[in-house]
Amino acid sequence: MLIGLPKEIKDDENRVGMTPGAVQTLSRRGHRVLVQSGAGLGSGITDAEYHAAGGEIVPDAAAAWSAQMVVKVKEPIASEYAFLRPDLTLFTYLHLAANRTLTERMLASGATGIAYETVTAPNGYLPLLAPMSEVAGRMATQVGASHLEKHLGGRGVLLGGVPGVPPGQVTILGGGVVGLNAARIAVGMGAQVTILDTRHERLQYLDDIFMGRLHTRTSNEINIEDAVFHADLVIGAVLIAGHRAPWLVTRDMLQGMRPGSVIVDVSVDQGGCVESTHPTTHHDPTYVVDGVVHYCVANMPGAVPRTSTFALVNQTLPYIIALADKGLNALRGDAALRAGLNIHGGALTCRGVAEGLGMPYTEAEAALTP
Repeated sequence: MLIGLPKEIKDDENRVGMTPGAVQTLSRRGHRVLVQSGAGLGSGITDAEYHAAGGEIVPDAAAAWSAQMVVKVKEPIASEYAFLRPDLTLFTYLHLAANRTLTERMLASGATGIAYETVTAPNGYLPLLAPMSEVAGRMATQVGASHLEKHLGGRGVLLGGVPGVPPGQVTILGGGVVGLNAARIAVGMGAQVTILDTRHERLQYLDDIFMGRLHTRTSNEINIEDAVFHADLVIGAVLIAGHRAPWLVTRDMLQGMRPGSVIVDVSVDQGGCVESTHPTTHHDPTYVVDGVVHYCVANMPGAVPRTSTFALVNQTLPYIIALADKGLNALRGDAALRAGLNIHGGALTCRGVAEGLGMPYTEAEAALTP
């Protein structure tokens, strides 16, 4: 198969869809990989490294997108829509539930879109979302702690406190991979941490692994409001695979929060779990609403691209190999990968996206039937 690796062009995005090791693996299996010149520079990977691994360096995005399958990190933006076409398979994060325009353009193009974030193992685990969730969760506490500093608009609170002064309070909405990793860093910094989730068994697990070093609470309106009002830092870590994130923190609730407190909404790429959030960039990451600092960068792991790229490709490579070796037959034989199919032949095949956008839904198996 002819596989394309274009350079990411979304603002402040320095990750890349494949490492030289992945290119070498594919090349040795008889596939050709077209690498756009400079695609890996943001992650510290040179064209020479890709070439040595068997990649073919091409001069521009159009050449890389001419392949049968394109492997990326982020969803296409407007300047890339023209590359979408019926004989293209796109394997990347898509986050369509929060992006009607992209959904409509992909449907109209006839392209096949397989989304990392909805590839789902039989036990419900999201193997291609997990590595970036780990990075984003750990970063969320770091950036939140930083923006609590007074010169960045925060309350002037040190999360870990000092002897004689109590630590800062961190509220984490969601106990999944993002929430777990955010809690790990916050607990390590010495903060007082409360984590909320709807699943009692997940709260039991978190209580066990942290051995009482954080507080767990069942996620409901009363508990969310109380925990948010007492927090110095609120981390939104809510995910419903394929769906738009629900609003757990309303605009009205901001008035009950402490002035200079900080919200880091990791869910913003799925629409956000805080009503007042909207996507920002690494160069302009925050804004203030009702005295509360909002950090809402939609591609947080892009700030640490080398770590993020290698962590992501460790997980995506087996699926890339399967698609390269078998084409769309790989979807028919692998239920986990088939769950990643969001769009095929003009049909929307992800139920969560269809429901969220109010658009017709087609079962993946039906869409794949010749």
